[in-house]
Amino acid sequence: MAAIYSLYIINKSGGLIYYKNYGSAGRMDTNDTLRVASLWHSMHAISQQLSPVSGCSGIELLQADTFDLHCFQSLTGTKFFAVCEPGTQQIESLLKYVYELYTDYVLKNPFYEIEMPIQCELFDMNLTQSVQKDRVALLGQ
Repeated sequence: MAAIYSLYIINKSGGLIYYKNYGSAGRMDTNDTLRVASLWHSMHAISQQLSPVSGCSGIELLQADTFDLHCFQSLTGTKFFAVCEPGTQQIESLLKYVYELYTDYVLKNPFYEIEMPIQCELFDMNLTQSVQKDRVALLGQ
């Protein structure tokens, strides 16, 4: 069973710009992935406004019985979130590494248009390698 089920990247306006499924069970169709991304963007924005703590950056972890949802928001407002097995450790560091890959392979690509869906083969390849490496490290613990 995979530690990481899926990975999403949402632009600052709430549009899904990247989705990758790593689990074999519970595959969603395109409309469902768009709904999940939109719902998460909305919940994240609402949580920032309703937080009693000033300067709150929104929800970073959502825990459920069957999954955990970890979120990292960059300074530009792009959100990276992963759905994984409950109790999976060090997903925050993986999401920060995904952000590094995003800046290296997507934002520095002269053919990429900001806020548009990501279609970069080098990003996809390096992301898959990093998730597989992380999965092996998690299974070894």
